[in-house]
Amino acid sequence: MFEEGLKIDWGYILDGLIRYGIQIAILIIALLIIAPIGKKLIKTALKKSRTKQSEARIQTLEKLLLNVFSYVLIFIFIVMFFGIIKQPIGPLLAGAGVIGLAVAFGAQGLVSDIVTGFFILLEKQVDVGDYVTAAGYDGIVEEVGLRTTQIRGFDGTLHFVPNREIAGVSNHSRGNMRALVDIGISYDDNIDEALTVLQSICEEFAQDSRFVDGPNVLGVQAFGSSEVVLRILGKTVNMEQWGAERDIRKRIKEAFDQNNIEIPFPHQVNIQKNN
Repeated sequence: MFEEGLKIDWGYILDGLIRYGIQIAILIIALLIIAPIGKKLIKTALKKSRTKQSEARIQTLEKLLLNVFSYVLIFIFIVMFFGIIKQPIGPLLAGAGVIGLAVAFGAQGLVSDIVTGFFILLEKQVDVGDYVTAAGYDGIVEEVGLRTTQIRGFDGTLHFVPNREIAGVSNHSRGNMRALVDIGISYDDNIDEALTVLQSICEEFAQDSRFVDGPNVLGVQAFGSSEVVLRILGKTVNMEQWGAERDIRKRIKEAFDQNNIEIPFPHQVNIQKNN
């Protein structure tokens, strides 16, 4: 009796494994086929709307919709999986509701992330490819999601910023940017001559396609401990300001050397007292 009670019907188990295994395999194959097709349709639909939206906005929406599509596929897979093994999903959802209520206070941050992310997207505060300052990070936005925003720092670090921590966003990619160069000359040099040299440099860079306005010589900006500071200011195409500033500094050094205008540098004077 005891042995009969422990008898295992291996045929029934094998039949169930085969039947359920085939259905689960079909489900997995179907999802593997649907996933790339769905992603392709999303990308195609967004490409058709390029005339109405900017390229950055298209990239932002594409990453967001692909993430949402992936979450939906995962949910469908879970529901259909329990349907295949004949487990009612209702009690599981009810249990999830009880558990959700128990952890609701701990999930407040998640809800805040989603709400904040929704308004960031709705108000178009940032787009993929924008140079921003947010939550103490500077960098280029790589992805805007409902929970986190990914910012790539200029040192290559990828920052995952919870949306609730983005209390304010400084978007440096909306409109033209400022190229500003301060250069010091010696107090012994002729200021007017130096300004003339700088103006000729500005006229050269006015033909540079990176500049949309200027650059122009503003004049004397400040008096330092060992230098007179002169300033050049212009407006450039977005994200081109740093390269333009570097090229102007290089050209100034070359022009000052040709005209014997000194750029001051720290000097050390030693005084020796003989008793």
